[in-house]
Amino acid sequence: MYDGLILADASGFDHMGGYGWWGMMGLGWLVGLLVVGLLVWAIVQATQGSRRADARPSTNAAEATLADRFARGEIDEDEYRRRLDALRS
Repeated sequence: MYDGLILADASGFDHMGGYGWWGMMGLGWLVGLLVVGLLVWAIVQATQGSRRADARPSTNAAEATLADRFARGEIDEDEYRRRLDALRS
């Protein structure tokens, strides 16, 4: 009638799966640190992603600047085409 209870008590484990209070508390700390670490990583990735995009000017902006210099006569057509090819390669 009570075989299930006797087998459960005979397993040798106490409450908390046999790890005790300190073991479960340590596991809680590890999980908490993992969650905090993932949040910090996500925030850093999000902020660095926008910095990387701002740090490198786009090709269109460089081409527009080159076209403006050509239109103002600061560079001739050969120089314009050479630099434009360099930008696009």
